[in-house]
Amino acid sequence: MKLIVTGTAGFIGCAVALRLLERGDAVIGIDNHNAYYDPQLKAARVARLTQFSNYRHHKFDLANRDALHQLFEAEKPARVVNLAAQAGVRYSLEHPATYIDANIVGFMNILEACRQYPVEHLVFASSSSVYGANMRMPFSEQDGVDHPLSLYAATKKSNELMAHAYSHLFHVPCTGLRFFTVYGPWGRPDMAYFKFTRDILAGEPITVFNHGHHQRDFTYIDDIVEGVIRVINKPATPQPEWDAHNPSPHSSSAPWRIYNIGHGNPIALMAMIEALEQALGVSARLVFSSKQPGDVDDTHADVRQLHNDFGYRPSTSLNQGLRNFVAWYRDYFKV
Repeated sequence: MKLIVTGTAGFIGCAVALRLLERGDAVIGIDNHNAYYDPQLKAARVARLTQFSNYRHHKFDLANRDALHQLFEAEKPARVVNLAAQAGVRYSLEHPATYIDANIVGFMNILEACRQYPVEHLVFASSSSVYGANMRMPFSEQDGVDHPLSLYAATKKSNELMAHAYSHLFHVPCTGLRFFTVYGPWGRPDMAYFKFTRDILAGEPITVFNHGHHQRDFTYIDDIVEGVIRVINKPATPQPEWDAHNPSPHSSSAPWRIYNIGHGNPIALMAMIEALEQALGVSARLVFSSKQPGDVDDTHADVRQLHNDFGYRPSTSLNQGLRNFVAWYRDYFKV
């Protein structure tokens, strides 16, 4: 099929596009190549995709409504995967307008394009950060998500609501995926495991926030991609058993669904650091610090819904995933 995938210079977007290309789909990629982190890494990711004759890349911002609609009109994609966003909780504390432009205005333009040029399915990225102040573990799609701790989280919650409105009003089938701490080769340099690797190999101390008391549901990129592909293949449908008097927060009478996509096995931050030290063969020097604003203490994904509906089973252990990442890091950066 023909798909538009946004954020293809990004970590998850590139990995999803690569899997689609390998199975023979035609992929039209969009990315604005912003300088939030190393543009050379983004260009290197895109170079992996442009080796395929069934890939075409477009460099513009999703906030550019005219450019987006012209592309939809020309290509008429069957399905759309929106993985473009301004990422990062801490960055949102200092650059809030960037998140509104990318995550609200950009997503609004995607929704409107999917309405004007009807598609079979829109799959879009949400985030585990929407669970915010909720402390009940594991995080379930049945939990309320009305207490975000960062503007980034608030924009992702907004995306879920906007998608539901379009699904209800215009019958755009939409599925949102709440990603949990995705890691692996070709990953994001602003993520802790990536920064720790860089500093450890450089002989620099690493800063461990919240005095190492965090737990995260680390999810390997290949497991994430497998889940995303399964969801793309099965468009959301209305849930006939949905009860408006006792409404489920993750399904609807409209063709709209929300799923957690994670490993389902939270790992203590200190255990992650130990696994990374083993993968590197180098011990880290630790500097402990307090929790940063916007961070949640722990994340733990309840992935039963995704397992029940799509057969999703993450299989990569943290030790193996970090070994794979370190091998890629040493090769890419020639360390």
